[in-house]
Amino acid sequence: MFESKVVASNAVKRHVKVPLLPEICILVAGVVCFYIFPSNLGFLTEIVVMALFVLSLDLLLGYTGIATLGQAAMFGAGAYCAGLFAMYVHPDPLIGLLVAGIIGAGIALVSGSFMLRTHGLSFIILTIAVAELLFAAANQAQDITGGDNGLYGFAVAPLFGIFEFDFYGRTGFFYSLSILALAFLLMRQLVRSPFGLAAKGLREDQERMRALGYPVYRHLMIIYAIAGSMAGVAGGLSAQTVQVVGLQSLSFTLSAEALVMLILGGTGRLYGALIGTVIFMVVHHMAAALDPSTWMLFIGLLLVTTVLFLPKGLMQLFDIFMAWIKVGRRSE
Repeated sequence: MFESKVVASNAVKRHVKVPLLPEICILVAGVVCFYIFPSNLGFLTEIVVMALFVLSLDLLLGYTGIATLGQAAMFGAGAYCAGLFAMYVHPDPLIGLLVAGIIGAGIALVSGSFMLRTHGLSFIILTIAVAELLFAAANQAQDITGGDNGLYGFAVAPLFGIFEFDFYGRTGFFYSLSILALAFLLMRQLVRSPFGLAAKGLREDQERMRALGYPVYRHLMIIYAIAGSMAGVAGGLSAQTVQVVGLQSLSFTLSAEALVMLILGGTGRLYGALIGTVIFMVVHHMAAALDPSTWMLFIGLLLVTTVLFLPKGLMQLFDIFMAWIKVGRRSE
């Protein structure tokens, strides 16, 4: 009996312990890219911000089974909030980022309170409608948001009062990279917790979870709010590092592109969100440089190829590689 308790205790420790290796790898990869591409820090920062945004979508679709095409609503709300906060309230970037996350969670809670009572196509249509309503509101409120011209003219204070957001984007890049690593760590802890495991149960069969007495609606609301908060933080980062907020931050295109990035990398893996974002953004950047009018053709071919041959996303290549290694070890 004593041995069985020891084994159980060790199993619990292995489950609870969350090593920092993935986050360290993210930071190291960022530092390497910083030195390899010092003149492209703006583009690298954009990749980091989008990776955080796609992570929020992965929490919904990959782990809870909530398919949405309106995640840009929280992203754009967070972006405008961070810009307006810096302009009229306080320029501190961390406080502004916190407020952007709160606004993103608030938008998710308000919209989710009625949307999460629907399912399937009805839910997807409602997510698009909410994002389009916010888009129209931002476009009409020109005195506040700048309308088509965008929100600009706000300045962000130095990070911790020391690191200024310089023209080259060095502070903005490391600031965004640190937030991404922290968010990734929190996401890993969340999806491995009992709460995260319950989310996977909702993804597989909501009716069965409800029959077991699980508060399905409340759990979905919490998940939706967390994802909305992450999207809001991503939008806040975008506003603070670029110091311009445009209507495209609320557009349907942004939500659709985030979904494509997630599908490319692989849903329900976290790492897939990062890989898919990097691949999509790099291919997009290179293809648009070659021919601005046909870059979507390259993205379409990449997506079709991935869906046909790697239905679980590019992360499936890693699974295949690990399977080969295991077979090689057994043959030895």
